[in-house]
Order: sequence, then structure tokens, then C-alpha cells
Amino acid sequence: MQASVDIEALNQQITLESKFIDDLFSEANKVIVGQERMLERLLLGLLANGHILLEGLPGLAKTLAIKTLASAVGGEFKRIQFTPDLLPADIVGTMIYNPSENEFSVRKGPIFANFILADEINRAPAKVQSALLEAMEERQVTIGKETFKLPEPFLVLATQNPIEQEGTYPLPEAQTDRFMIKVKIDYPSKEEELNIVRKSLNGETKQKINKIISTKQILRAREMVKKIYIDEKIEKYIIDLVFASRFPKDYGLDNLAPLITYGGSPRASINLATAAKAHAFIKRRGYVIPDDVRAISHDVFRHRLGISYEAEAENISQEEIITNILNEIQVP
Repeated sequence: MQASVDIEALNQQITLESKFIDDLFSEANKVIVGQERMLERLLLGLLANGHILLEGLPGLAKTLAIKTLASAVGGEFKRIQFTPDLLPADIVGTMIYNPSENEFSVRKGPIFANFILADEINRAPAKVQSALLEAMEERQVTIGKETFKLPEPFLVLATQNPIEQEGTYPLPEAQTDRFMIKVKIDYPSKEEELNIVRKSLNGETKQKINKIISTKQILRAREMVKKIYIDEKIEKYIIDLVFASRFPKDYGLDNLAPLITYGGSPRASINLATAAKAHAFIKRRGYVIPDDVRAISHDVFRHRLGISYEAEAENISQEEIITNILNEIQVP
């Protein structure tokens, strides 16, 4: 009885704390048409303190989306265009010699912002990718002998272009695993694209985005996300999903065993639980339900599931394998 009272009180608190979400989406929709799922996933990453890997063709409002979110949250936004000649110092900063004072001073790089768009991350060599990923993981940067904390909140949205592979350096599996979710974006519908054209011709995409919430409120919302209740049965459901991706035969998924080379890491379990809590917050609930887990499973598993040559030969994608696992594992 006490537990149900606590959950009810928590639910009321979450409903109160998450009031800003509707206003945030409404403000973003002033300049962005469609792409509700991408906006929701950006907010999910922000609330869950996790970074996002975004895969989509050019012109699908990736830059506009994160820039809009940054403006609505009142955070600082920086865009880094990754190129083959980029150096780690171009991202994190470097030591500059000052002849007049005969000493070195620190010049901070663009990584020191709340929202970072790492555009076409796979165009930069491994050393540059590692510099960014280290900053993402440690939330700090060392320049010379000094270590600097990155601002909070700190969200990296890294994009990859799926159609251009020439002159690229694909992210190794160990590095992609550091991203909480990987989101795939599709083209808008006919109606949405017509609306995009009209807004663009009328200059509506240049509208000023008002600040809806402060970065301090986002940090407070993150603390509320941590308090969201997740039942033990749902925790076990998450573990079952991850283990089914590693050992499909143990779950009666013999047909998937030849298609999977490796499954989700322990980060998959952690991120699935954390993202499910953030999803519940966005849906204005103080507790996680199985639908929260299922809603973000593809995004969490997509870049953590290795498929075999056999799967590629049969044109079977990660999406189909994840769907198969979700359909077979019993929902609590």
C-alpha cells in the first residue's frame, strides 16, 4: 500500500516537473516540420545524459533540430564539421604562446558548449574521433597540464551520412557503443515536405526561438528522471532482451544465431533502462512500463548488434533482428 502511495506521489511530481515538454515541442515546431521522433529522441538524450548518433541523408533538419533545442533550453550551441585534416586540438583546444608575456595560455576549443553537433563524424581520422569520444565519456578535457570540466548539460549529436563511404573512417564498434542511442531519420511525407517548402519561402524557418526552460531546470529534470520507478520485472525484461541478442539459442531463437556475430554490451542494459526512464518522463509518468522499453529498443540496439555475412547475404537488417527479439521475449 505504501509503495502505491509513493508511486502516486512520484507520478504527480513528474507530471508537474515535465510541464515544459509540450511547450518545448511547440516552440520547436515553429521552425521544424515533422521529425517529431527526432526531436523526442534529442530530448530523451538530454534528459538521460546520453549522447546520440544520428544517421540520415542530407537536408533532413539535423542541424536545425539541435540548434533549435539549444535555443529553447538557453544553452550554448557549437557545430563542428569533421574533415580528414581536422586535428584533436581543433576540437578540444590547445596551448597558445604569448610572446609579450613570455608564457603559454589555454585556448579552449568548440567542445566547450552545452550542445555539440559533430557533423559527419566518420570523415575524421581515429585520433580526432577518440578526442571527441573521450570528452563525451569523461565530461572533461585536459589541455597541457590543466583539466577543464565541460559545461552541464552536455549533449553530443554526431551525424553520419549513410550514402557516402569514400574518404570516411567508420567508427569502431567500441566507440559507437559509447552513444546511448542511434537514430535513423527518413524523408518527410508529401504533406510535410509541402509545408517545409511553404515555411521556407515565407521565411518562417528563420523565426526566433524563445527560451522555454533553463539549463538549471534541465539538470533538475535529470534528477527527477533518476527517481522514476522501474519494477524488478521490467529490469529482468531488459536483461532478457540484451541476453537474447547475445545468446539467441538460450531463448529459443535458433534462427537468429547464424545472423548475429555479437550482441548488446552491458552498456546496452544500462542505456535501455536509463532511456526507458527518460521516455516515461517525456510521457509524463513516474513509472516505467514495458512500452517505454519497447519504444526505444531499436534505438539502443541498432548500433550494438553485429550481423553476419549470412544476414547481409539474405538482406536481413539489424532492425528485423531486433523486432524478432522483441516479438519473442515475453513481456512482463
